[in-house]
Amino acid sequence: MKTNLKLSLIAGLLAVTGAVYAQGPMGGQCDPAMGAGMGMRHDRMGKMDPTRMQAMMEKRDALLKAQLKLTPAQEGAWKSFVDARKPAAPAANLQRPDPVEMAKLTTPERLDKMKALREDHLKTMTAAMAKHEEATRAFYAALTPEQQKVFDAVSMQGHRGAMGSRHGKAPMPVKP
Repeated sequence: MKTNLKLSLIAGLLAVTGAVYAQGPMGGQCDPAMGAGMGMRHDRMGKMDPTRMQAMMEKRDALLKAQLKLTPAQEGAWKSFVDARKPAAPAANLQRPDPVEMAKLTTPERLDKMKALREDHLKTMTAAMAKHEEATRAFYAALTPEQQKVFDAVSMQGHRGAMGSRHGKAPMPVKP
């Protein structure tokens, strides 16, 4: 009898646990401030506050400029380099299709429309990257060999791979 009671209790506990687990975190209810129980807000996922991002870029640029010890003759190249890295306006980055017009299209037509939008976005991104590369090469050419070593060390800090990445962080001081 005791064995049956224990088995029944265990089975009931497993059933309740399974039901709660199937409903997801918080019993299937979603707290607006939480995203799928991960402590993230869905409305901010993958997005960063543009003013905060701009402040981080300015801080990184100021530190890099101080480390490079630029001369007055190099200021023009520095300004061109920094200006070329400024992000485009958000509206120009991604054009969203009109949902009403998309609803009127067949599935293959919608796929073609999305492909065309994606290709346009890719062209815009490629052009911005080319502009950044050109400005970086011009700025690098204006640096002295010692400054180039500092620039090389700082620019590689964001390319250390997933385990040692410093993305979004200010460059570490480099000793020339």
